[in-house]
Amino acid sequence: MKQIFLLRHAKSSWDDPSLEDIERPLNKRGRKAAKAMAAHFTEHGLAPQTVLCSTAIRTRQTLDLLKPVLGEAPVIYDDRIYEAMPQTLLARLKELPESSASVLVVGHNPGLERLAHSLAGDQGEPKSLARMTAKYPTGSLAVLTAEVAAWTELKPETCRLESFICPADLDD
Repeated sequence: MKQIFLLRHAKSSWDDPSLEDIERPLNKRGRKAAKAMAAHFTEHGLAPQTVLCSTAIRTRQTLDLLKPVLGEAPVIYDDRIYEAMPQTLLARLKELPESSASVLVVGHNPGLERLAHSLAGDQGEPKSLARMTAKYPTGSLAVLTAEVAAWTELKPETCRLESFICPADLDD
């Protein structure tokens, strides 16, 4: 079995219009949301063995706020994840080493959301499926499991959505 954590970067700032999209940092709300998600990872024992992260500043900053709770998981920053469509993200997952049973992908919409929908189809916890279908806000996390032995076996509708958590769910 493989486990996949799909985390959309936290809320980013639009304060500086001179910045290229890839250079936009997190805003205050985004930093708060990423810290809350880190606490969620700890509270629920979520421990990916590998991390794939877009090279955008906002994804790196989101990950930086999670790193203290991720242990020794190797982090791979991959240009292909920035603005990637679901087929590109799926191809990247298929490249993971078989020794890794779980992965955290820190990326962007619409690709991340479409990948989650493609992998899960209609399989999963009903309330989580409905919420994810309605909206995949910044900072949200989809947790999927796949009954496959190898990452290369991963394809659409081979996963089950176990949970879908939004930053608003974690507010004090």
